[in-house]
Order: sequence, then structure tokens, then C-alpha cells
Amino acid sequence: MTATRSTTDLTTAATEGPHMLLDPGMDLTLRPMRYPHFYDRFRDAIKNTWTVEEVDLHSDLKDLQRLSPAERHLVSRLVAFFATGDTIVSNNLVLNLYQHVNSPEGRLYLSRQLFEEAVHVQFYLTLLDTYVPDEQERHEAFAAVENIPSIKHKAEFCFRWIDSVFELRSLTTREDRRAFLLNLICFAAVIEGLFFYGAFAYVYFLRSRGLLNGLASGTNWVFRDESMHMAFAFDVVDVVRAEEPDLFDDDLTARIRQMLVEGVDAEAQFADDLLGQGVAGLSTADMRSYLEHVADRRMQRLGLPPIFGSANPLAFMELQDVQELSNFFERRVSAYQVGVTGAVDLDEDF
Repeated sequence: MTATRSTTDLTTAATEGPHMLLDPGMDLTLRPMRYPHFYDRFRDAIKNTWTVEEVDLHSDLKDLQRLSPAERHLVSRLVAFFATGDTIVSNNLVLNLYQHVNSPEGRLYLSRQLFEEAVHVQFYLTLLDTYVPDEQERHEAFAAVENIPSIKHKAEFCFRWIDSVFELRSLTTREDRRAFLLNLICFAAVIEGLFFYGAFAYVYFLRSRGLLNGLASGTNWVFRDESMHMAFAFDVVDVVRAEEPDLFDDDLTARIRQMLVEGVDAEAQFADDLLGQGVAGLSTADMRSYLEHVADRRMQRLGLPPIFGSANPLAFMELQDVQELSNFFERRVSAYQVGVTGAVDLDEDF
């Protein structure tokens, strides 16, 4: 069974039933399955199980001693962002997404995603413990959302969208459903699909220079998980669009566009912080162009016109041999499937 299916197939069962995906309630009936594609996503995610213990970060310790002061600043800021980024995503899953996706098979996937976010948090905790031996420095990294302006700005962006639907206990009006869609799109397209993709680019830049291969190895697996998280979220958007096309009007499009613009600006501010001391081979201008390129890809996946028209200036993101990385700039892999047989086909355009 593969994960590739057309939008028509995604919604066939949904349109035949009496309920829609965002209708209030907590449907518990798995048979007949109304959204089988969500179950396919859950099964494919199980195939991608990995553990933090498989990642050898100690091989990076010598590299850390070789870094220039500017590169050490980059790595310090990067791990500070990682320290809390996935925890924010987990909070939104629990507080907002799970209760409103009225599909038992969809909630199966969200449960699996929550587990994966917990593994990512463990990975970043281990990363900090390995990279930062000083306990006070580790405490400061976990408090980055309060004391590092560029990270605080990104966190406030996230919290604003979490808070925008936090009081909604059921999606009873069209505006409620639009608010939920904006939250879902924000976390898929901006937070996971832009903030984390920008962070991963720094990791792969360092690896392109032969540095921190342990970090890059673990990041490969996180990256694959994040790609699948986006795929599921965009599946949900596709289903809602098919069931309730009137929700997708010019106003929603304008709000999504503004969200992506603000997201690029926030991540570009983070890039200015990371690269402000002058990192040879990676400029803030190139990072902004890359972020704009990624944002345009998110808009296109949503069926919306691109905003920036920027090309990808980071050749290492296209050319580097990242074996575990799935479907980024049209890559396909089958790495790190454990405990099951079969193949994963993640062939959708991110």
C-alpha cells in the first residue's frame, strides 16, 4: 500500500457519508473507514520508526572544536531553537488539532505524530547534553524563547496562531472552520514547513563542509518525519476543500499569503542572528532567497499562486547526497524502515 493518492480518491468516502471532517463531535467508528488515506499515512509513519540511541552525536565533538567563533554562534542559536521548537508543535497538536479532526483514522495519525514529536524533543535534549556540557548554558538554551529576541519572535508568531483557536471547542461556524484551517496551515506550511526547513538548511550547510555528520544523520530522520507531517496536514486541507469549497475564498487566500510573508520575515530575522557574525559560504541574502523559495512551494502545494518567485540558491540542498531524506526537491528514499515489510511512496510535491 502506498501513500500516493489523488485528491478525488481522498474524499470519495467523505462525500458519501453524512458528516464532514470538521463537523463537531468525536466519531469513533473505524469501519467503514471514511478517510482511508489517513490510515495509510499512519501505517507509513509506523514504518519510519527510529530511536535517538541510533544517532551517534559524539562523532561531532572534535568538529565543534574546529568551528570558528561565527560558526559556533550559528550552532548555539540553532540548538537553542531546536530545544523548544517541537514542544510548541506538540502543544498545538494536543490543544487544537486533535479535537477538531473528526476522523478516528485521522486521530490515529495525529497520535503517531505526537509520538514522533516526542522523539524529536528527546533528540534535541540529547543534542544539547552532548554539545553543551555546561549546565547553565543548557538552561539558557531552553529559555531561548524568553531571552533570545530572534527565537522569541518566532515563538510569539507560533503562540499567536495557537491562541487564535484555543477557545474554540467546536467548529460550528464558517469563520470557526477558517480559523482552524489557518492554524493547521500555519503549523504545516510555516512552522514545520519553513522554520524547521530553514533550520535543517544550516545543518546541511555544515555537513557540506564535512562538519557535524552526527547532527546531520539525526536531522535526516527528523526531516523525513516533518515531511510526512506536512503531507498529512495538506491531506486534511484537501479533504476540507473538497467538502466545503466555500471556505476557500479570497479572504482566506489573502490571510494565508500574509501568514507566509510574516513567516519568511520572522525566519529571515533568525537568519540575520545566526549569520550576523559572518559565516563563510552562507549569506543572509541567500538564506532569505531560500526561505522565499520554500514559502512559494508551500503556496503551490495549497493550490495558490507563489508570492516571491525566488529560486533556490543553496546548491548543497539539491546536490548533497542525503540518503534518508524523503521527497525534498523530488528525492525518493526508502531508508530507515524498521520492523515491517513494504515500501513507502512519498511522491507528492512539497
